[in-house]
Amino acid sequence: MAIKIHIDVLLAQRKMSVTELSEKVGITMANLSILKNGKARAIRFSTLAAICEALHCQPGDIITYSQEAEQ
Repeated sequence: MAIKIHIDVLLAQRKMSVTELSEKVGITMANLSILKNGKARAIRFSTLAAICEALHCQPGDIITYSQEAEQ
C-alpha cells in the first residue's frame, strides 16, 4: 500500500518552481521538499488547500493511493 505525491508532476505541467510554490503556499522549502519527495507522514488540510489553490488543482491530483506494494 502506498500513497503517492505528484507535486513534481504538477509543477512541471504548470512550469512553476518549488521556490515559487513555497512562497505562494507559505511553507518552507525544506517542508515542501519533504512533502514532494513522499517523506512526509502527514499534511494539514490548510496546507493541502493552499497547494491546490496555488496549482489550480484538486487534492486527488496531488495525492493518489495504490494497494500495490512500495518499491
